[in-house]
Amino acid sequence: MWSGCRNGSPRPNRRNPATCKRERRNVEMTLSLPERLQLLEELARRLEARRDDLIEAEGEDIGTPCRAAAMELTMAVEHLRTMALEVPYVEGKAPYGTVAAILPYDAPPVMVARVGGAAILGGNRFRFSFSSQTPRTALLFQEIMAGLDPFTAVVGLDNRVFGQECVRDPDVRVLFISGGGEVGAAYEQQARHFDKLFFAGPSGLPPVILFKDAPLDQAVRFVVWRAFVNGGQYCTTLKRAYIHRDIYDRAQAMILALMPEIKVGDPRDPETRIGPLKVERTRKLVARALESLKEARFLTPPRRDGLWQGPFLLETEAPPDLELFGPFLTLTPVASDEAAVEKVLPSRYPFLVSWFGTPPPGAKEALTETFGMTYDNVDFIFTPLRLPFGGKGASGWIIENRDGQLAKRDGAFIYSAELVR
Repeated sequence: MWSGCRNGSPRPNRRNPATCKRERRNVEMTLSLPERLQLLEELARRLEARRDDLIEAEGEDIGTPCRAAAMELTMAVEHLRTMALEVPYVEGKAPYGTVAAILPYDAPPVMVARVGGAAILGGNRFRFSFSSQTPRTALLFQEIMAGLDPFTAVVGLDNRVFGQECVRDPDVRVLFISGGGEVGAAYEQQARHFDKLFFAGPSGLPPVILFKDAPLDQAVRFVVWRAFVNGGQYCTTLKRAYIHRDIYDRAQAMILALMPEIKVGDPRDPETRIGPLKVERTRKLVARALESLKEARFLTPPRRDGLWQGPFLLETEAPPDLELFGPFLTLTPVASDEAAVEKVLPSRYPFLVSWFGTPPPGAKEALTETFGMTYDNVDFIFTPLRLPFGGKGASGWIIENRDGQLAKRDGAFIYSAELVR
């Protein structure tokens, strides 16, 4: 992501799963596929009409710079308007019924488009709750979706309570949650009450490798902008870079030359890249990461002034392996391409890895096997919404209930393909 909802755990539910199945009502939509596409087009139109309001709300809620919030809206609207591209995933398939989601605080328009768009395309209803960190954004979405059945935007309800209601409600067949590892562990205990449970867990410190022959102009631009976009408050933002020692000095100089463009300031300013870190948990995660560093040195003067923090650019031989959100990037020189690969493979949070240049023999296969997502010499800053999404291990999983037998899997997936039977 992805981090965000941090919503605690649901209360134990002692319903008999078989009884739940008998209580279930027929809540599936009767809209035809063309009508569903038309509905998603209408949502895109409404989002576009409230564009300025939504951008302002994100800035007020969590400090998202207007430039980043504007890109989120653009991507969400474009995604909804092109959902016909995903029709092959749902044709001839059956919906689950009601898909519910607890949205993270980062990028709510993107999440509504990605998860909600897929749910509706597949013929499901979509019921979703917002992070407590985004109250103004939640109210705007409630207004935007007024009368837009089968969307239900739940506002003013604590996410713990919303989660408990989803566990108890037999109509909710699929639940999407995100947050820290403790959130995933709590909901995993309730997996038997759903047909499918998605957990978008912590992304840890997503790494990037600059191999010896990396195209530095392309790679350095990606490293700097990808690390600090929206103050590093997306699950896909970079947190550590491993750079071949032969190109390290040149790469570091190029990174430092770009750093003055990473402006900390008013989120309403189009030049701002890092707004105020309004979410307390984010500030605590950054503080913990900084305190855990050993033999690290700051490459730019660190700013730690309440809500106004970062960017934190450091050089260290041993980046921490923990949950993290925020404007934080470490640079580590490595003796060889093979050594760089060896350093990233053991991560507890194998969510995403990027690289530039040519991987040594067998490295691409090992990285692809280990991480949920792999980006090979990419040229984008914001992740295209139609790329498969999802981590492995502690960074995310899906549990399916197959006739009472729970099957757990991980790795990247396409939402539209997952939200139909």
